[in-house]
Amino acid sequence: MSEIRNYTMNFGPQHPAAHGVLRLVLEMDGEVIQKADPHIGLLHRGTEKLAESKPYNQSIGYMDRLDYVSMMCNEHAYVLAIENLLGLAIPERAQYIRVMFDELTRILNHLMWLGAHALDIGAMTVFLLAFKEREELMDCYEAVSGTRMHATYYRPGGVHRDLPESMPRYQASKWRSQKDADRFNATRNGTMLDFIGAFAERFPKCVDDYETLLTDNRIWKQRTVNIGVVTPERALQLGFTGPMLRGSGIAWDLRKKQPYEVYDRMDFDVPVGVNGDCYDRYLVRIEELRQSTRIVRQCVDWLKINPGPVMVAERKVRAPRREEMKEDMESLIHHFKFFTEGYCVPEGESYAAVEAPKGELGVYLVSDGANKPYRLKVRAPGFVHLSALDEMVRGHMLADVVAVIGTQDIVFGEVDR
Repeated sequence: MSEIRNYTMNFGPQHPAAHGVLRLVLEMDGEVIQKADPHIGLLHRGTEKLAESKPYNQSIGYMDRLDYVSMMCNEHAYVLAIENLLGLAIPERAQYIRVMFDELTRILNHLMWLGAHALDIGAMTVFLLAFKEREELMDCYEAVSGTRMHATYYRPGGVHRDLPESMPRYQASKWRSQKDADRFNATRNGTMLDFIGAFAERFPKCVDDYETLLTDNRIWKQRTVNIGVVTPERALQLGFTGPMLRGSGIAWDLRKKQPYEVYDRMDFDVPVGVNGDCYDRYLVRIEELRQSTRIVRQCVDWLKINPGPVMVAERKVRAPRREEMKEDMESLIHHFKFFTEGYCVPEGESYAAVEAPKGELGVYLVSDGANKPYRLKVRAPGFVHLSALDEMVRGHMLADVVAVIGTQDIVFGEVDR
């Protein structure tokens, strides 16, 4: 038999399990990984530098495109940093809407992660089931912002507009009978809050279905148990946050430890793992799906009985309504100046962090008193997690690299920025 040879292999950037544009240079001893060197920067778009040349209110859309499967959570960190410098007090209803959409975004992110991670390891059905539920939530994004992904819905001072009174409805067509359309529209007859409430009622059953397919599945456990183990001490040293840190057994969650908006009023639990392997991180994220649904339900109940403004009255940071703009010359001038020049933010620096689905997403903002940031730095959780990839895959087989990339929940928009 010929000797086992040492190889240097490229994994990605075209590989479907590389989750975008990751290029890994693997040093192999036969099929065992000796070293993994991530080469990043293939999706670098200069987001932080671009933001320094644009008025504050024109960079919200750039934040959506960082971690492009948890869009509103990115916006949240950015607008919080601006609000800290402006000293704005956000209306209570806007805070509840933000928390609700943060959690809907967490569900969106984890469904994407679950479907892709399972597909990478070889389970196809979960991908189809997860995307079925994602479509429902994408309709919520579209209903409030007009677009399915890059919403630009959060604004400094609140949110763009209140929740709509109706949901988009399916129409009969040559591909869909009236009977099917009526079945799809069963939960779309009321307001958007009714629709989200109905989703929150039935979604835990969907999570049970995902668990039935995976949690005790022999092949799934063989591919994830004791793979990519990180001890609690090492997870802290590496700067892990989010499910990567909680999977190692450390109950650190910004929503509990440093509450923002109205998270201090929410009743939810923080799931933690025991062994710090891929399987534990899977269980943590599955439980987060259930806890996020709990938070969504609480927000829906509060929003149904508490109407009110969703934007501060401060004219400096809010554009005039379109009705005013079309009737009043001063409002037209204000509208034009607002969207071309923006507003000046007091001198100072601010760091705002949110518990994004992947971990702590922070925005460090320095203002010199102008209408655009002097410096913007995004602390992306994926960047930190990817730096630990080498340590997590050493000594494992080539096939386990896919499981570790999946468990890190890497999205390259935020890694490369």
